[in-house]
Amino acid sequence: MKSIRLLWNYMHGNRLTYLGAILSVGMAALFTIMGPLVIRITIDSIIGDQPMTAPFPILSFMEGYDVRPLRQALWIPGMLLITITLLRGIFIFLRGRLSAQASETTARKLRDRLYDHLQYLPYSYHKQADTGDLIQRCTSDVETIRRFLGAQFVEVGNALFMVTFSAYVMLSLDKRMTLISLAVVPVIFTFAVVFFRKVRTAFQTADEAEAEMTTVLQENLTGVRVVRAFANQAFEIEKFEEKNSAHRHKVFHLIWLLACYWGSSDFLALAQIAIVAAAGAYFTAQGSLSIGTMVVYSSYVGMLLWPVRQMGRILTDMGKALVAAERIQEILDAPREVLEENFNKPEIKGGIVFDNVYFGYEPDKPVLKGISFTVEPGQTVGILGHTGSGKSSLMHLLVRLYDYQGGSIKVDGVELKEIDKKWIRRHVGVVPQEPFLFAKTIRENITLARSDAQDEEVFQIAKDAAIHDVIMQFDKGYDTLVGERGVSVSGGQRQRIAIARALITHSPILIFDDSLSAVDTETDLAIRQALRGRARRATTFLISHRITSLSNADLILVLDDGQIVQAGTHEELVNEPGLYQRIWDLQASLAEEAVE
Repeated sequence: MKSIRLLWNYMHGNRLTYLGAILSVGMAALFTIMGPLVIRITIDSIIGDQPMTAPFPILSFMEGYDVRPLRQALWIPGMLLITITLLRGIFIFLRGRLSAQASETTARKLRDRLYDHLQYLPYSYHKQADTGDLIQRCTSDVETIRRFLGAQFVEVGNALFMVTFSAYVMLSLDKRMTLISLAVVPVIFTFAVVFFRKVRTAFQTADEAEAEMTTVLQENLTGVRVVRAFANQAFEIEKFEEKNSAHRHKVFHLIWLLACYWGSSDFLALAQIAIVAAAGAYFTAQGSLSIGTMVVYSSYVGMLLWPVRQMGRILTDMGKALVAAERIQEILDAPREVLEENFNKPEIKGGIVFDNVYFGYEPDKPVLKGISFTVEPGQTVGILGHTGSGKSSLMHLLVRLYDYQGGSIKVDGVELKEIDKKWIRRHVGVVPQEPFLFAKTIRENITLARSDAQDEEVFQIAKDAAIHDVIMQFDKGYDTLVGERGVSVSGGQRQRIAIARALITHSPILIFDDSLSAVDTETDLAIRQALRGRARRATTFLISHRITSLSNADLILVLDDGQIVQAGTHEELVNEPGLYQRIWDLQASLAEEAVE
C-alpha cells in the first residue's frame, strides 16, 4: 500500500489528465463492444428474419425498427460500423495523447524533484552515496515509472471496462455461453496475481544488479587514466564481467518468469477461444443459438480474455514501478541539509577563533580533539600534519559541511552555528584537494560563482593563479573546453583554474586544501606571492605537506592525531624540536639530494 500511495503522490497535478485518459478508454471500450452487436443485428435481423433485439442500451433505439428497407440498403449498417470504428479510433487517440502527456509530465516533475533534492542533501550523504546507484535511480527507475503510468496504468481501466461491458452483453444474450466464455477468467486472474508477487522480487534483484554494474562502469570511465597508467585493463574487464554476468543471471530469471506466464496464459486463452468456438458451433447446429449471437461470442471472448491476460503485464510493470518508486523515495526521504534562512548574516571580515573544538564523523571516534587557535582578519594560517591528522576536517567545519560537537568556533565574534550556512559559504572561497572542473569553457569554470565578472578581472585573477599565460597558449584561449571533469588539462592546470575560481569571488576567507601539491616550485612561489598581495583583504588558510608553501604564513599549526602539537611562525618552529622540525630537515635533505 505504501508503494501505491507513492505512485499516487507522484501523479499529483496530473490526476485529472489521467482521469480523462481512463474515460477515453471507457468510451473506446464502449464502441468496441458495439461493433459485434451491429454485425449480429445485420446477420440475424436484417439478412435473417429474427426479431430485432438490442441488449445494449445505446442500441435500444433499433428495437422494433422496420428492417425491410435496410435489406435493400446494406450500406447503412456498413456506415454505422465505420462510424463506430471512427469514434473508437478517436477515443483511442485521446487515451494515448492524454496518458502520454500525463506520464511525461509526471516523469519530468519527478526528475526535477530528485535533482533538486540531491542538490540540498548534506555533504555527508553524498560522501557515502554510490554515484552509479544514484544515477540508476534518477534515470532507469524514473523511466520505469513513466512507462507504467503511460502505457499500463490506463490499461487497468480498459480491462475493467471491457470485462464489465462484455459480461453484461453476454449475460443478456445467453447465460450458457457466458459461463463457458468466463470459465478461464478467474484462473488467468489468479495466475496473474501469483505471478505479480514473484516478478516483483525478481525485478528488484535485477534492478539492484544493474545498479552495481552501472557503478563499475561509471568508476571505470571516471578513473580511466588510472586504469591505463597501471595497465589494469584486464582486472577491470574481469570485474565488469562479474557484475555483468550477475546482472544477466538475474535478468534471465526475470525473463524466465515472464515466459512461463505468457506461455501459460496464451495456452489458457487460446484453449478458451477454442472451447467457445466448439460450444457455439454445437448450440448453433442445434438451433438454440443464432449465427449472429455466435459471431458476438466469438468476438467477445477475445475482447474479454486478452485484457484479463494483459493484467499479467500490467501487474508486472506495476511491480517494477512499485520497486522503482520505493528506490526513488529512499532518496526523497533522506533529510535535506538544514539551511537556517533566518539565522545571523553578519559582516564577515575574517576574524576566527577556535576554542576547544571537538568533532568526529562518528560520535565515539573523535577526529579533532580540543582544537584552539585565534586568527586575525587578513592573516595567513598554514596547517601541516600527517595524512588523517584532521587538517581537512578542520576546514570542513569552517564552511559548515559538518557541525562540531563540542567547543566553540566564532567568526568575527559570532558563533559559527548561528550563522546562516549559505551566508558563510558565500564568504569562504575553497580550493579542495581534488578540484573538480565542469565540462565547460575555462572562462565559465573560473566565473562559476560570478558570471558577471568582466574580462579584465578574469585575466588578472588568472595571472594571480599563474594560469593566464598557459590559457593564452590554447587555440581558443579562455573559450577552450576543458572536457568532462577537466580531463583535457593537466593536474596542475586544473588546480590553478580552481584557484582562480576561488579568488574571483573576493571572499574574505580563503581555504587552500593542499591545492598547490600538483604545481611546480616556481609556480607555487608565484601563486604565494600573489596571495601575499591579497593578504590584507582575505584571511587565508594554506593546508600543505610542503613546508616552503607555508614558510611565509603568519601562523603555522602542526596537527597530529587531531590535536595541535605545535603552533608558531616558521622561524620559531624550525628551531623548536618536534614534528615541524623533523619534516623541515627531511624535505631540506631531499632537496639537497635532488640538486646533487
